[in-house]
Amino acid sequence: MTIAGIGAVCIGEIPEGVMVFLLYRLGEYLQTKAVSSSRKSISALLDVRPDRANLLENGQSREVEAKEVQTGQTILVRPGEKIPLDGIVLKGTSQLDTAALTGESLPRDTAPGQQVMAGCINLSGALEIKVEKTFGESTASKILEMVENASEKKASSEKFITRFARVYTPIVCLAAVIVAILPPLAGWMTWPDSTYSALCFLVISCPCALVISVPLSFFAGIGRASREGILVKGGNHLETLAEAEIVAFDKTGTLTEGRFSVSTCIPAENISQEKLLEWAALAECRSTHPIAQSIVAAYGKPINEKVLSDYQETSGHGVSVIANHCHIIAGKYNYLTENNISLPPISPSASTATTVYVAVDGIYQGAILLRDAPKKDAQPAIRSLRALGVKQTAMLSGDSKEVAEAIGQEIGLDRAIGGLLPQDKLEELGKLRNQLTSKGKLLYAGDGINDTPVLAAADIGIAMGGLGADAAIETADVIIMGDEPSKIASGIRIARHTNRIATENIIFAITIKVLIMLLSVLGHIELWAGVFADVGVCMLCVLNTLRINRK
Repeated sequence: MTIAGIGAVCIGEIPEGVMVFLLYRLGEYLQTKAVSSSRKSISALLDVRPDRANLLENGQSREVEAKEVQTGQTILVRPGEKIPLDGIVLKGTSQLDTAALTGESLPRDTAPGQQVMAGCINLSGALEIKVEKTFGESTASKILEMVENASEKKASSEKFITRFARVYTPIVCLAAVIVAILPPLAGWMTWPDSTYSALCFLVISCPCALVISVPLSFFAGIGRASREGILVKGGNHLETLAEAEIVAFDKTGTLTEGRFSVSTCIPAENISQEKLLEWAALAECRSTHPIAQSIVAAYGKPINEKVLSDYQETSGHGVSVIANHCHIIAGKYNYLTENNISLPPISPSASTATTVYVAVDGIYQGAILLRDAPKKDAQPAIRSLRALGVKQTAMLSGDSKEVAEAIGQEIGLDRAIGGLLPQDKLEELGKLRNQLTSKGKLLYAGDGINDTPVLAAADIGIAMGGLGADAAIETADVIIMGDEPSKIASGIRIARHTNRIATENIIFAITIKVLIMLLSVLGHIELWAGVFADVGVCMLCVLNTLRINRK
C-alpha cells in the first residue's frame, strides 16, 4: 500500500494516492472494530477472577490480595461478590451464578460441604469458604491461561495462510515490477500506463483479507465456544473437533451423576418400603460410605442416634447395629449369609445396580437398589451427536459389564463396554480408531485421573471440567465447564460452523483477488477502485466471520 501510494504521487496521480491511504486507513479502522467485537466473548473472562479476598481470622474479616491467601485459610464471600478462590463451603447457603464459567443461565444452590469455583457470583447468603487452591491454581486462573495460550495453537488452515502470505507477498511485488516493465518493452503500453497498472495490481494483491479473516474465524469460534462454557485450547483442536466421527465416553461423572441414589426398594412380605428404608437408615447413619449416605438421604427424616448401640462396620461389606433393642444387619448378599441369614435368590435387577440387603433379628426384611443414575441431558446428548452425523457412540467404563450395558441401553449408546482398567480402555480406544474413515477423528470424554491416558491417546480429549480431576483438565484439549455431555454436540456444531466460514473466506478472497488482478493488468481498474475492492473483500470476509458469534 505504501509503494502504491508513493508511486501514485510520483506519476502525478495525487488524488489517487490520497484515496489509497484514506481507504486503507478506513479499512484498518473497520477491521479493528470487527476484531474488537470478536474478542468480547473472551475478554469478558478477564473480569471473572477477582483480585481481592476477605480473609477470615479470629472471627474478623480483612481485605487482602487474593494471591496472598493460602490453602487451608478461610475467606468470607458476601452476597453480590465474586468468589476469588476455589474451595469448600464451611458455613452458609446461597445461590451461585456460574454463567461466566459454565454458560449455565440458572443459578446453582450451594450449601456446607459443597465445592465452589473461583469466578462464580454469590447471589444471596454470605458464605465462609475453606480455600483449596491458591490464586494461580484456581479454576478461573486456569481458564484465563488456556484462553491466552489458545491463539498459539493454530489450525492447519491458519498455518497455511501464514506460510502463503510469507511467499505470496514477495512474488506479487516481483509480478508488479514485471507488469510495470514488460508491456512498454513489448510495445503494448506506455510507461505511465504500465506503471499505473502495476500500482493497481500491487494494491489489489494485498493479502490482508486472508491474513486477517482466517485467524479471526478461529478466534471467533473459540470465543463463541467460551461463551457457552466450552473451553477449546487452540484453533487446531477446534479444527479436529469439527471432524468428529466416533465419540467415546467414560461413565461415572461423565454420562452419570457420579453419586449413588436409591432407585428401588424391594421389601419382603408384610414389610412397607418406608419401614425398610427406616431399618436401613438406622443401620447406615454412622457410616461415611457414599452408599450409606445415599440411603440416609433417601430416608430423609431425622435419626436419633441415641437409640443405637454395638455399632460394627466391616469396610466394603456391611454394618451391624442394635437399634431400639433390634439387631439390624445391612450390607452385601454374602455379608448377610455369613451371619446365618436366609436370603431369597439374587434378583436379575440386582445385577445392574448396587444392592444393600437388610435383616432384623435374623429375618430378611428386603433389599434396597442403588445406582449411579444417568445425567438428565445424557440421552439428549447422544441424540444430538447422532443428528450431527457422528458414526458411533460408545462408553468405556470400569464398572461391571451388566451396569455399563444397562446405562448404555437406557441413554441410547451404540456400544457400552464395562469392567475395563485404564490399560483396557486404551486397547478398546485402539479398536474404535480402526473403525474411523480416513478423515474421521476419535473423541473421548472423561473426568477422572484414570481417564488421563485415554484423553491423551484420543485425537481430541474432552474433560468434564466442573467436577473433573485436575489431571484430566490439564491433559484434555477441550474443557466442558458445566459437566453437561450435551455441550459436546454444541462444541462440534460450533467447530464445524467455524471451519465452514474459514473455508468460505479463503475461497472467496482468492477468487475475487485473482479476477480483479487480471482486470488491473489489462488496465480496466483504477487505483482507488483497486483499494476499494481490496478493502471491500477484506470487510466481507470479516463480516462473514462475525456470523460465528450469532446465537
